Amino acid sequence: MEFLHNMTSYFETLGTWGLALNSFVESFFLVPPPDFVLIFLDLKNPERAIYFASICTIASILGAIIGYAIGKWLGRPAFDWIFSCCQKKGSTKAKEYFDKVELMYNKYGSWAVFFAAFTPIPYKVFTIASGILKMNFLGFILASFLGRGGRFFVVSIVLMLFGEKIKNHLELVIIACTLVIILFFVILYKKRKHLIK
Repeated sequence: MEFLHNMTSYFETLGTWGLALNSFVESFFLVPPPDFVLIFLDLKNPERAIYFASICTIASILGAIIGYAIGKWLGRPAFDWIFSCCQKKGSTKAKEYFDKVELMYNKYGSWAVFFAAFTPIPYKVFTIASGILKMNFLGFILASFLGRGGRFFVVSIVLMLFGEKIKNHLELVIIACTLVIILFFVILYKKRKHLIK
């Protein structure tokens, strides 16, 4: 835990470059999510919050492409190694991670990537698994862009508007936004089904 905290502190000292590096690497390897650095920079320079969200999104998508390539070209051995090398005793095994991801893909398709990109679900699990499962690349990029961009821009806009007051409740904001999106698509699906009948 201290190691992860120190890593986040290091990224923060690098400013915008640290944000980009953190966001890039987090898309395919075990480093802290970039939200902490994004929050730090947004609170420090709220007038540049949209810029920081843009940097975070672009770097994350570039990292996601690396994750996809790792999955596609190196397969399950790479996935198993990445998610086993830093595991604590009793934590979820790499096989369990992959089985859960595969189940979500079979059920929701590219929406699984979107929800992983937007919510606190480990995004890196999905980027690498997407390559292994040979998900449509354009669908993967679009879902990643909407999910990551949506998440980082929500964080930055909320902090730009409310600052320190909302800092400790950002995860609740993200969860609330996710629920609204899910509700929207459930209603859309039901209406479409009704029209077909």
